[in-house]
Amino acid sequence: MEESTPVTPGGERRAPCVVVIGVSGTGKTTVAGLLAERLRVPFADADDFHRPADIARMAAGVPLDDTARRPWLEAVGRWLHERDEAGTGCVIACSALRRRYRDILRAACPGAFFLHLTAGHDLLAERIGRRSGHFMPESLLDSQLATLEPLEPDERGATLYVGQAPEAIADAAAELLPPG
Repeated sequence: MEESTPVTPGGERRAPCVVVIGVSGTGKTTVAGLLAERLRVPFADADDFHRPADIARMAAGVPLDDTARRPWLEAVGRWLHERDEAGTGCVIACSALRRRYRDILRAACPGAFFLHLTAGHDLLAERIGRRSGHFMPESLLDSQLATLEPLEPDERGATLYVGQAPEAIADAAAELLPPG
């Protein structure tokens, strides 16, 4: 795992670009928003980058295939790249369940740090069942868990269990990032 922090041409450390990943119900959006506040960097939720037809498919309980998912990942990658190029850093909540999906994001932003949030099935199902106004139904949880490929040793990132308050998770995540 590479631990260096990107630097500007003048030698100053740059703000990190962090992708908070995991299956539905891990609290990606909440933790990512809190982490962005702590780092004072722009925040986005990758759900906002989905095409309307893809949101309708997922809301109907149909998981996206890789063909449908690619334009979404490329849009997320462009957002990461733009913030990295500007030197502002950023935090984005994005499922990025498979290594190849993270590879697309890494190609756009090679220094991205992946923070994988994880929890047990029962906790995830309970959380998904409690929330309202989100298109991802609990029925897709098992397919997401089956698709999930945890971070590999050569991927720049860390894994955190979400069994504590989101504020504590965001604090722990900030501590895991290379100094900036």
